[in-house]
Amino acid sequence: MPKAVAGPEIERLIQLLARLPGLGPRSARRAALHLIKKREQLMTPLTEALGVARAKIEICSVCGNIDTQNPCTVCTDGKRDPSIIITIADVADLWALERAGALNARYHVLGGTLSPLDGVGPQDLTIDALVSRAHDQAVKEVILALNATVDGQTTAHYISDLLHNANVKVTRLAHGVPVGGELDYLDEGTLSAAIRQRTLI
Repeated sequence: MPKAVAGPEIERLIQLLARLPGLGPRSARRAALHLIKKREQLMTPLTEALGVARAKIEICSVCGNIDTQNPCTVCTDGKRDPSIIITIADVADLWALERAGALNARYHVLGGTLSPLDGVGPQDLTIDALVSRAHDQAVKEVILALNATVDGQTTAHYISDLLHNANVKVTRLAHGVPVGGELDYLDEGTLSAAIRQRTLI
């Protein structure tokens, strides 16, 4: 067992940092040391920002996004197209789609995907709220932007079945060859999806 080289407070800081995604024990030690060396420039403002965020962060009652206002910034943006709802599993997916800037629409965060093995059923997700939103006359299309995993595809099929009597077009993201991808390096599932979803040039 390695010997402790710092006090319990610093060791606790390292342990907490190591829980963050992408940080292992060694990276957490480096991050903690950097924060300690830059206490005034980094640690103090970070502590204040974490306190403010903890106090003010809310979950949007409309779409499930995380923000400091409710309804969230996306839902209150009058420039967004209210006729399209992009359905995603997690807030991280919303942020990724916003970085891409491909579509100026509204969102619906499910809070995960159906996973019987993990005990996640429809009642654990915000599927009912999505179906209710889809029945709004202003909504014309629901895009199912879910991961191309078994759980993601199961969730997409389940939702599309529930939306069959809503007056909306239900679409999903295309699957296949990524931009810059070489066929020789792609797996069989990606290649077969690309062939099935081929388009005219």
